[in-house]
Amino acid sequence: MTANGLSNGQTSRLLKPGIYAPIPTFFLPESEDLDLPSFEAHVTRVATAGVGPLIAGSMGEAVHLLHSERVALIHAARKALDTAGLNHVPLIVGTGTGSTRETIELTKEAAEAGADYAIVIASGYFAGALAGNKEALKAFWTEISEKSPIPVMIYNYPGASGGIDLDSDIISELALECPNLCGVKLTCGNVGKLTRIADVVSGSDFSSKYPRKNKNAPFLVLGGFTDFITPSTYANGHGAITGLGNVAPHSIVKLFEISVASRDDPSLLPEALRLQGIIGRADFTIAKASISGTKYLLEKLYGYGGLPRKPLPPISSDAAQALWDHPHTQDLVRLERELSGKVKVK
Repeated sequence: MTANGLSNGQTSRLLKPGIYAPIPTFFLPESEDLDLPSFEAHVTRVATAGVGPLIAGSMGEAVHLLHSERVALIHAARKALDTAGLNHVPLIVGTGTGSTRETIELTKEAAEAGADYAIVIASGYFAGALAGNKEALKAFWTEISEKSPIPVMIYNYPGASGGIDLDSDIISELALECPNLCGVKLTCGNVGKLTRIADVVSGSDFSSKYPRKNKNAPFLVLGGFTDFITPSTYANGHGAITGLGNVAPHSIVKLFEISVASRDDPSLLPEALRLQGIIGRADFTIAKASISGTKYLLEKLYGYGGLPRKPLPPISSDAAQALWDHPHTQDLVRLERELSGKVKVK
């Protein structure tokens, strides 16, 4: 059995509906070397709140990382989780690169290091040739999923892939045809797309007709933002992978849980909608500040965060203060403090 619990092709850590966060990669201020103690502390913080960690994604500045640094982050995250008694929490790791060949290589490296699941985005460098080529796009995820030792999730983020935006037909076909695919993250923010894909994979005969290669890796349909968690729950969505989960993990987990519960108990829906409003407004405001804004808020709230790796610029002092003072941010901070009792504000 490997570090990720992989035995006979079956990971022992279940991929469940819920909230996941793309963990920032923290760097030392002068050298830009990895700040592993801050990284480990943050992985433990969000996982303890019930948020699953995703390593080396967009928020984690994956394009700025060496292969060896990604491996070091996987080792550090697994160590932090196991030390905290969170052995059951899986690690999702971003492994998308410029070519199919390198993506497969990096996915194998990630699995060997302890990744339970991979999430893969298409490179936008040749988006002009790929964006309108359905066959090439399907072939990319098909080949990677077939050659990966761990289940693979599709990452649809037009803003980070040169405008490549997979439609619901392509994603649904991949879900039906590729048994080692375990879901999709929709950072396109398209609620209709989420609804259509969720309808396909939540059908009564999907599991029997199109079983997954790994029984612990169902096909999850996850949003990339928190502003439609409640509506997506009613469309059979499975949660979200959201950068805001780094800032307010307790709040977003509560929103997901109460949204799911409200399907059986409609009296909970007003509270779900109240939380959805607070969190949705905060997501809209904080997301505009990008990685540097999220890192600033983590520094403000938890005492670590730092700067992105160059050439990404830091947030300006004026913009940082405006972000902190914004009523949407303050409403979220108050909610997180209320639900966790652990938020320390400087």
